Amino acid sequence: MRRRTKPLVAPLPQRDGIDPAHVRLPEDPDGAWATVGDHLRDRFGGAVGVARVQEMLAGGRFVGTDGPLDGEEPYTAGLRLWFHRDFPAEERVPFEIGVVHRDERILVVDKPHFLATMPRGRHVTETALARLRRELGLPTLQPAHRLDRLTAGLVLFVVRPGDRGAYQTMFRDRSVGKEYEAVAPYDPAVALPVTVRSRIVKERGVMAAREEPGEPNAESRIELVEHRGGLGRYRLLPATGRTHQLRVHMNALGLPILHDPVYPVVREDGPEDFARPLQLLARKLEFTDPFSGTRLRFESRLRLSGLG
Repeated sequence: MRRRTKPLVAPLPQRDGIDPAHVRLPEDPDGAWATVGDHLRDRFGGAVGVARVQEMLAGGRFVGTDGPLDGEEPYTAGLRLWFHRDFPAEERVPFEIGVVHRDERILVVDKPHFLATMPRGRHVTETALARLRRELGLPTLQPAHRLDRLTAGLVLFVVRPGDRGAYQTMFRDRSVGKEYEAVAPYDPAVALPVTVRSRIVKERGVMAAREEPGEPNAESRIELVEHRGGLGRYRLLPATGRTHQLRVHMNALGLPILHDPVYPVVREDGPEDFARPLQLLARKLEFTDPFSGTRLRFESRLRLSGLG
């Protein structure tokens, strides 16, 4: 039987709900770095500036298992060290996270529009994960899946790291029932309900995903719930989980979701308009708990404002 590797314990605490970054010094067959500081200045100087790396060393910001490093230590391949990155200034998303369910294993919340699920890019401390860790005192909390930043609704988090894999597997194996709600234009010429299947490609660094010829990798069922005043309320049932899938499929039907800043046209980057949230809501989650075997069903308490 393969022995389980003991997880590394960081010598630095979380900061604002964010774990410290961890690096392991690589092999140096050519002897390029005489000291730890030489390597760190080469490694991070291009991103934050050599002077900033030196300031961090002088301030004891880089910490190994035996304490802070000043950079003068001889270079040692395999040495592990931790540090906190400089967090960018972030505007606070002016909406709160609602707790829908909490027990010893899982936390199900209503994530508001505009709040990222987890740290990524320029959104670090203003994320659901960081907020929940701080506000609920759950430092080991991790998401089992991700919801787009502009989409509101249900997100499942796992309280204990050892349980996370089992819940992630449910989403990977598509054994979680998911239902979304959207407000979009109403067009009587669009025959509904309909199941949309297409191939969606999302390139890193490109805002919008696109559909292209080839074997479908995305499937969504679209149903009309009601309509009035030129707008419709739609039930969206994704069978797969491609990035922006529901937004792409609604746009392909000629029914772009109300207030979507990407589909059909990518709007110029600028300040968030918190009064015009994307009218897309992750409304229901249903699954069999992998530990208890109990069938669980959760429904969002949020409501879309687009149809009144």
